Amino acid sequence: MDVQETHNVTLRINGKDHQVGVESNWTLNDLLRNRLELTGTKRACDYGGCGSCTVLVDGVDVYSCSILAVEAEGKEILTIEGLGDSENLHPLQKSFALSYAAQCGWCTPGMIMSAKALLDHNPKPTEAEVRAALSGVLCRCTGYTSIVKAVLDAAGVIRGGR
Repeated sequence: MDVQETHNVTLRINGKDHQVGVESNWTLNDLLRNRLELTGTKRACDYGGCGSCTVLVDGVDVYSCSILAVEAEGKEILTIEGLGDSENLHPLQKSFALSYAAQCGWCTPGMIMSAKALLDHNPKPTEAEVRAALSGVLCRCTGYTSIVKAVLDAAGVIRGGR
């Protein structure tokens, strides 16, 4: 009989402190989706190959399926739900909507979170820098042109240029 050990972890997610009991083999994605019901973070490949589950951990974009929940102890986590809501969209969310950058929507949270990490560190990226930053998130629908445009447009808004 395989018995999993339970650990209590404390993390700050979207500005709120959480203390949660998790199994030792749970990923951060498991914790977010199954325990905290933050389902905006997608679950797709489960091995870090698609980027749909991207979140920010201490400001760095990571695949939430590739980090154990216990490894996130004491970390600051930002998910797509923490960026904005329907009343107050983040410029990236608004730009994705206006640019028709989301088709099926499966990759969109990961794209937006990777773009946020980029813009937090580089507020005036080139098209090549945007493409490089988003290269870890696979999109099977859009061909990336509208996604890159959305990120560049949002960068302008964030800088106050539009």
